[in-house]
Amino acid sequence: MQQKEKQGDVMWLKSVANKLLRKPVGTDALLEGATFDEFINPNEPQKDQIDTRKYKLFVSTWNVGGVLPSDDVNLEDWLDVNNKYYDIYVLGFQEIVPLNVKNVLCPERRRILASWNSLIGRTLNRSLSNLKGRKEAKAGERQKVHPVKEGSSDEGSAPDFRCIISKRMVGVQVSVWVRHDLQHHIRHPGVSRVGCGIMGCLGNKGSVSVRFWLHETSFCFVCCHLASGGKEGDELKRNSDAMEILSRTSFPGGPPLHLPQKILDHDRVILLGDLNYRISLPETTTRSLVEQKRWSMLLEKDQLKAEVTDGRVFEDWQEGAIAFCPTYKYYPDSDKYYGCMPGRKGEKRRAPAWCDRILWHGEGMKQKRYDRCESRLSDHRPVRAVFAVDVDVRRSWNSLGSFFSSERFHLPTEQSQLLMDDEHTSEGRTSIHI
Repeated sequence: MQQKEKQGDVMWLKSVANKLLRKPVGTDALLEGATFDEFINPNEPQKDQIDTRKYKLFVSTWNVGGVLPSDDVNLEDWLDVNNKYYDIYVLGFQEIVPLNVKNVLCPERRRILASWNSLIGRTLNRSLSNLKGRKEAKAGERQKVHPVKEGSSDEGSAPDFRCIISKRMVGVQVSVWVRHDLQHHIRHPGVSRVGCGIMGCLGNKGSVSVRFWLHETSFCFVCCHLASGGKEGDELKRNSDAMEILSRTSFPGGPPLHLPQKILDHDRVILLGDLNYRISLPETTTRSLVEQKRWSMLLEKDQLKAEVTDGRVFEDWQEGAIAFCPTYKYYPDSDKYYGCMPGRKGEKRRAPAWCDRILWHGEGMKQKRYDRCESRLSDHRPVRAVFAVDVDVRRSWNSLGSFFSSERFHLPTEQSQLLMDDEHTSEGRTSIHI
């Protein structure tokens, strides 16, 4: 009896292996052309084993000016949830708390992060559920359904979103939300935080970077808050911060997985944040051109574009065409730029500027949208971008769903959040990998 059970287990292992390697079931073909390590610990898949799927990626950066949102704040317009379905949302914040001494030196207040994540989660999932209900109410109307191979969610259904990564350093926060059905395809999440502020190391300025694999493609998102200041030469401080972030950011790697450790080693890289680059024109000239919406003339003097063109920062990075108003600096709860209201004595002059930007590096990404949102919560306007991203998918896994969902081999249907703020922390140059 025991011998029969043992033989049954051996046959089952062969069946698993043969399915993985596309060998005929019930034969010893596994032993002829493959080793056990070939499917237990596979190497880089061959090109003929790879398919490409396209996913919709929503990225946004927002300096919220230390304002804690109320529970009833409406984020639907910002997240564009009433019109589009996206597969992944990457949301970066700056000044999520006021940048005072207490917040820079004291332990992080997780309540702030939890408040934003709660609002985002409710907005994504509530709005999508409402949209699904409206679609179903249209009786007899045919629904457009995208093929599964495209990777995007079915427009006839409303997927729920889960936060897989959420991390903060003083005022910089980044949160990643994915469709629930994509969670099982996310691997190797990691976080690295770099402080560039006071004394060159504190977190009032700096970055929080996150990375993960979706299927066989690695993604890295760098949320930044660079040096402020509108004086001539302050752009060099911003350049220095950017170079520090790119050089000091490091993720866990090494054997046996040999994961990339540096930002630019990843397949798809997006940098977002309050980069603080200004417009190199006299303040009165800048305000006049803004009123006339002469974007091309203003962009000729945009510091970030000038520094990139001269090769001093962000070499080989790309940015979409800017066709929207400068995002800084507004009176809170107003559409008027700071310094435009007469009779306000003692105000620091702040010329309008495109401080909030989204850049990308690498192939396999096509930007579909680059604009700003009109929320009046803070003195900055949110900036957002939509990308169509190519993702490599191991073809041999496509046929395994029915097999591994069988009674004999059960996969969990729920996956916990991969990397959240209440787990291990990382300061300065160090990183987290879970």
